[in-house]
Formats: sequence, C-alpha cells, structure tokens
Amino acid sequence: MTTLTEADVEQVALDWLASLGWQVAHGPDIAPDTPRAECGDYGQTVLERRLRDALAGLNPSLPASALDDAFRKLTRPEGATPEARNRAFHRMLVEGVTVEYRSYDEQIGGIRGAQVQVIDFDNPTNNDWLAVNQFTVTENKNTRRPDIVLFVNGLPLSVIELKNPTDEDATIWTAWQQLQTYKAELPTLFSMNEFLMVSDGIQARIGSLTAGREWFKPWRTISGESLADPHMTKLQVMLEGTCTQHRFLSLVRDFIVFEDDGSGALVKKMAGYHQFHAVQVAVTETLDSPLCLCRRTPDAGVRNGNE
Repeated sequence: MTTLTEADVEQVALDWLASLGWQVAHGPDIAPDTPRAECGDYGQTVLERRLRDALAGLNPSLPASALDDAFRKLTRPEGATPEARNRAFHRMLVEGVTVEYRSYDEQIGGIRGAQVQVIDFDNPTNNDWLAVNQFTVTENKNTRRPDIVLFVNGLPLSVIELKNPTDEDATIWTAWQQLQTYKAELPTLFSMNEFLMVSDGIQARIGSLTAGREWFKPWRTISGESLADPHMTKLQVMLEGTCTQHRFLSLVRDFIVFEDDGSGALVKKMAGYHQFHAVQVAVTETLDSPLCLCRRTPDAGVRNGNE
C-alpha cells in the first residue's frame, strides 16, 4: 500500500497551480549560486529580475530612476511594526507607488511625480505568476523553507504550508502554528504577504497575516454559483477558488482591509468566500441594470455611459 507523504501533497498542489496558469519552480533549482538563480542570496525574499521587468513593462513612460525608487519602496515598506509595514506594502501594491523623478524635458523640466503601477489588475495575464516550493529564506540567523510561496511579479504575496494527511500529529493547525513561527523569524518575507493558506491535503483553510485560528476559514466554492462537489478535496477547492488569476487579483485589490482593533493594534481582514462572491454578483447585477449609467465593453471593462 502506497503511503502518502507531505511531498506528495506539495506536488499535487503545484500541479493544480500549474493548471491555473502559474509557472512552477523548485526552490533548490533557483537558489543562489545555481545557473537559474532568482536571488543573489538567501536573505532576499523578492525575485529582483522579475519585479524590475514587471515595473518596466507596466510603466514604459517612466525613467529608470523612478522605477528604482519604486523598487526600493516596495522592498522596504515603512512602518514601526510588521503589521504597519504590511499595510504600507498593500497600499502600494493596490494603489501604485508614489515616486518623484527629475524631468529633462526642455519645456517642463524640474521634479515630477508619478504613480508606479505594480500589478495589472485588469489584465491578469500581463503579470508574472510563479509558484515555488521549498523556497529557502534566511533572516536573523533563522533559515526556513516554506512549502510553497506564490510570487506575482516577483513579490511573495502568499505562503502555503502543507502537512501529511496520514500523520495524526500533523494537522492544519500544526501548519498554522508553523506559519506563526515563520512570521516571527522571517519578518521581511511576511511584510509583503497578502494571505496565508494551510492544508493537510484534504482539509484547507485561508486567512490573513494577523488572523488567529478562529479566523482561518474554509473556502467552499470555486465559481460561487454553488458549493463545491463534496468529493473534491478542500485544498483543490481553495486553490481553484482563490488562485485562479483573476480571482487572486480581485481578492487582493478589493477584499482586504486593515482596521484598528481598539487597542492601537492593526488587524488585517479579508473576505470569506460567501462575501467575495456576493459582492461580485451584486456588482455584476448593478452594472447590467438598465438604470446604471455604465456599460460593459468586451475589451475595455467598465466605461461611463456618457462617453
């Protein structure tokens, strides 16, 4: 009888991600000092070349100095706490990075400002999607290898921690506890995190950076039209329901907020599957209403009806 291992669960998750349009790489194959190295050393949590290429491709009219400034701000978000740095990063990711640069235009000249786009939210395929398993990170003399890190345009936006379903001592909650250790030991990696996922291959939960166990919730549907087939594993439902490229970007842009918990501490909140899909349906019905002043066009999203 074949015994299922954690590596098997990892590979199945990578296969599902690949089917959703993610490139897949094995951490040791892209480690520093290898021919396909994506990072200069194990202290880097951003895939620099991919991020720089994305910034240049999304902002072709901006000079290199402006893109360098955006790169610096993204990879070193400001804030006195990990949560504050995460909020600063999230704002730049969604709203763009505010930069200033010197213009050499003869008519304008001087210092100009701009918003550097980090992700193309309207055209998912215009971004770089990479899932890496066993990605090694070293910080403050701590070396860890999260099971799967999801990079968009070179930025580590999600971490998935997996356990072996046949090991009675390894549950989704030991995976959750492991993420808490990673957060404490690898703060730079998690300053750029949008959401976390845990699974034992069968059960699966998703939650925000600050969520306690009680706020790590199942994702029970893929399309939102109905609950997923009960014969599907919860891990597959979660990945297909949140990591399809357009859903992933929508979740990041429109369904994550930060709030003060009343004590001065920041709490990061994200929508559950029912909220996510209810809002999507409401927006679609509003836009399709004959009373709406907007109309949809096949190639241009939503436009004002008076254009």
